[in-house]
Amino acid sequence: MLSQPPLWLVLIAFVCALGPLVFFHELGHYLVGRWFKVPAEVFSIGFGREILGWTDRQGTRWKVGWLPLGGYVKFVGDMNAASVPGEESDVPEEFRDRAFQFRPAWQRFLIVLAGPMANFLLAILIFAAFFTFVGTPRTNVIGAVQAGSAAATGGIQAGDRIISVAGRDTPSFDDIFNVVAVRPGETVDIAFERGGAVREVEVKLGSDYLEDASGQKQERGLLGVYPGAGIGEPIPVYRAVPLACDYTWRLTRSIADGLVQLIRGAISPKQLGGPIKIAQVAGQGVELGLLPFVQLMALFSINLGFINLLPVPMLDGGHLLFYAVEAVRRRPISARALDWAFRGGLALILALLIFTTVNDLGSLGLWDRLQRLIG
Repeated sequence: MLSQPPLWLVLIAFVCALGPLVFFHELGHYLVGRWFKVPAEVFSIGFGREILGWTDRQGTRWKVGWLPLGGYVKFVGDMNAASVPGEESDVPEEFRDRAFQFRPAWQRFLIVLAGPMANFLLAILIFAAFFTFVGTPRTNVIGAVQAGSAAATGGIQAGDRIISVAGRDTPSFDDIFNVVAVRPGETVDIAFERGGAVREVEVKLGSDYLEDASGQKQERGLLGVYPGAGIGEPIPVYRAVPLACDYTWRLTRSIADGLVQLIRGAISPKQLGGPIKIAQVAGQGVELGLLPFVQLMALFSINLGFINLLPVPMLDGGHLLFYAVEAVRRRPISARALDWAFRGGLALILALLIFTTVNDLGSLGLWDRLQRLIG
């Protein structure tokens, strides 16, 4: 079990991890907006009262808010930070031909899409640098098999190369772990290579529990295999970039896989974490060293990009859905429908925030301590 970092380190790590990711995300929106000559009123990192800021020559107010839980770019024509379109009469006449809400749907789509894509790009850059200067991911060759495990029962041996699990390609040991972890107790098909021949076997995965720094146990699937070696040798940058793209894609797919397993009930919703859990994990990453913390930032960046692509109003994915519908219908969605959609999206996000915060406080042992006090 990892040690619990001190609170001051957790707070610093949280800001150092989330701040650059939010900045990069919003910078994606901002740069593509500038490319289409859409003026921006505000570029904010954090919400709430401004604690630091300045205005550039284009009239954009760059600022830092006191609540470091996100950020936004407010383009001319936006009613608020969530990019809800305002009334035409509220847009200065000199900007009406360039205001965000009056741009073609495809331009608005690309401006919004640029935020999540910037997060994926940041992860690719981090992984490419890691593969170039440190080393490549561990291979999918098995170094050892745990006696009595699902792998041993299926006849998998040391030296075998696991090609796929549950129909998902596993070119690295990290992929094996990610696919197996979200399937505790499930029966899955495994394809592996031995002596140049590909074999297939069906096994029932085991399960065990991982403890976080607070002692909270989280169930995960268990195959019972260990990697054959550590990270591979560094590779040239022209090979590292494609590998980083592929690695980022596979991690994104594993996040989507975990979401599906959560909806199916294979993973307990109690394992969902919110800002408190993110801060705690960031603090643990800092204690492990610079490289683990930077890798953790890449994972956070992928998660941020993926979550923002979900088709939930208030998130980028909700806006993308609306613009796609507008393009098909060839007319904008009514202001009333957008208003109700954004209200529903806000309610959903707030409910999820409350739920994950309750989970986070429970993982810190707060509810157990309260129960003991009351009892």
